[in-house]
Order: sequence, then C-alpha cells, then structure tokens
Amino acid sequence: MNDARRAHPFDEQREAGPARASFMNVPGSPVETRRQMLVKIAWMLLWMIYLAYPVGNLLHGGHSLAGEVLGWACLAFFVGGYVLLVIFRSTAGMRPRACQAVVAAMVVFAIASACVLGGAFLTLFIYASVCVAIITPARYALRALGGMAALTATVGLLIHAGGDDIATFTLSAFLSGIAMTGLQRLVATMKELREARAAVAHLAASEERLRLARDLHDLLGHSLSLITLKSELAGRFMDAGKDEAARAQVADIEQVARQSLIDVREAVTGFRRPTLPVELAAARTALAAAQVRLEAAPELAEAWPGLANEESGALAWALREAVTNIVRHGEGATVCTVTADESWEASGERYAVLEIADNGHGPGKSQPGNGLSGLQERLALVGGRLDSGPGERGRGFRLRASVPLRTVAAPVAPQPSEKS
Repeated sequence: MNDARRAHPFDEQREAGPARASFMNVPGSPVETRRQMLVKIAWMLLWMIYLAYPVGNLLHGGHSLAGEVLGWACLAFFVGGYVLLVIFRSTAGMRPRACQAVVAAMVVFAIASACVLGGAFLTLFIYASVCVAIITPARYALRALGGMAALTATVGLLIHAGGDDIATFTLSAFLSGIAMTGLQRLVATMKELREARAAVAHLAASEERLRLARDLHDLLGHSLSLITLKSELAGRFMDAGKDEAARAQVADIEQVARQSLIDVREAVTGFRRPTLPVELAAARTALAAAQVRLEAAPELAEAWPGLANEESGALAWALREAVTNIVRHGEGATVCTVTADESWEASGERYAVLEIADNGHGPGKSQPGNGLSGLQERLALVGGRLDSGPGERGRGFRLRASVPLRTVAAPVAPQPSEKS
C-alpha cells in the first residue's frame, strides 16, 4: 500500500502548496495565475538585453529631438507589442488574428525605425523574426523566416548599413527564428507527451477498476451462491429436526464467509491468483452442497506442465465461473464433468484446453452475463479464448477455455566425465 501512495514528481509539485505551484509553469502549458504570467513576462523581457544597441544609439547617436522622440516611441510600441504577444499566446482563448496584427505592427515599427534612425535598429528585426516564428505554422515557418531575412537585408541595403552589420543582423534574424521554430515543436511535443501520460494513467486506472470488478464478481458470486445454498439446506434441516446437520451447514457458512473476506482483501490488493488444484477442491465442495457429482480429470489435481502462472490463473477463474453458473443456474444438473486436453492450432501453437460441462437443462434463451464477459476478458489478456453454449445433444451447458501452452524444457542431467 505504501507503493500505491507514491506520487509522481509532477503530483508532488502540485501538492507542494499554492504558493509554490502558482510560481511554477511547465513549458508549453497555459499560465493559470497572475504570478505565472509575471514570471513568463520577466523571462521574455530578459532577452530584451539586445535592445542595448538601439538604446545606446538613441542616447549617444546625436539624433535630433524629433528623431529621439520617434525612436523611443518605436521602442516602446515594439516592446509593448512583444509583451502583448506573450500575453495573447499564454492565456486561454487566444485570438490568432490579434497575434498576427501585433506581429505585423512590430515589423512596421522595425522598418520605420531602421529607415529613420539608422542601422542600429536592425536589431528589432531579430525580435520580429522570432515573433513571426511563434505565430507561423511549422510547414510555412521556413518560408516566412526566409522572407524576414530577405526583408532585413533589403532594409539594410536601403539605409546603406555596413556589409558586416547587414550580414550579422540577417543571419541572426534567420537563425533566431529557426531556433524559435524548434522550440515551438519541442513545446508541442511536451504537450503531447503530457496528454499521452494522462491518457495512460486514465487507462491504467480503468484497467484496475475492471480487474477489481471482475475479481469481486467472481469471488462474491461464487461465495454468496454457496452461502445461499447452505442457508437453504440449514433451514430445511432445522424444519426436519436435524439439528446436528443444520449446525454443520451453519459452520460451513461461517467458514465460507471468512474465506470470502480474505479473498476480497487479497483481490483488492491485487495479490490473489487462483490455481487449478485449489479451485478444483472448492468446486467439489460447492457442487456437493448442490447435490451435483463432480467428475474431474486426475491431472488437474497437480500443476499443469508448461502452463505459466497467468495462464493457469485464467483457467482457474474459468473453472470457478463455470461451477458458480452450475450452482446458480444449473437446474436439473446432477453431474459436472471437468476435462483437460491440449490442442494444436494451424499456426503450430499449442493450447491448453479446460472444458466444464453439466447435464442440466442448459442456458435456455438467457443471454451471457457479466461473469462470462469478465472471463472472456481475462482469457483475452493471456492470448486465450472462451467458447460456451449448450452441451452434447443440446443438454446442459458447456464452457471451454483455451490458453497458450508453452513447453518447459526439462533440466539436462550432467554427463559423468570420463576418466582417462
């Protein structure tokens, strides 16, 4: 039980407290709190350090007052658009058209400031290229970034910037956009992995619920049927004045109830795996109480050679379910036959076959219940199959369970060494 309580690292992060959880944000996931939004904006603003080039140009470039006002206004609007893009991309219900309008405005500000204030403002094309990579679908990203690189080079040539500056800013804009495209794909992959992990966890929980439902159905169905039958017998013995026989039945009821409680606890913890010999002994007791004679193959009293634990457990569940059906629904049944056999498939695979049949009135027109459906699922998990229906000549009910049989190699005895 201690292992079942171990939490995943991400679960531990979520349980670490509201203050810590609100401060953290997994890459690619939408922000959930105002603090996460501030942290994300702070990280984005950290990369604005490269704006030192245009800022230095405005402070020491000798521009006129109108040029300085235009330059600071362009920088303010550019940074504001960059932050707005981050907000639009991070909050739920983002608007693609608004993001496109913000990026278009950033490109316009970059062109205007570079044409008016000089080559130092070509730095803005690097940020504009990154934003273009953010909003552009992956299949069009390379073309869009190539266009941005060409636009950077064209503006640099128009303002007569130095060749080194043009090459540096053009290459930086293209490579930065490519890096952001790769980051976008990484974020998308991380999101898919988180969704896949959540789906796997959901499927595992569903499978565990199904396993528990099958186990409880088979365990309680068998035990409660036997308790009901023995209770009826105890009542009849008491009416007939056979107190000793009634006490014996009540003692059996107590024993079955205690064993059922143990079985349920083991089933809940997942440690119970039935075996054919144990289920055969339980079947003999249950059928005897229902006045049904059991005729079983002698080899079932021992472990089936070459049968793995999972396959053996599936056949044991098949025996339990068949006996439960006979006790509950086998009207007129006096004999239950259990046979063991092996069969070869056309593919060359060998199967262990367990067949349980009775000589009662048969299933009639009733539909298969949850027990047979759960048994079919158990057998399917180990590569087996289930066949059920009327017995020979239409009398009784026959259940046939098959599971793969793997040959277990016998240990080779060591040969005595020859002495020379």
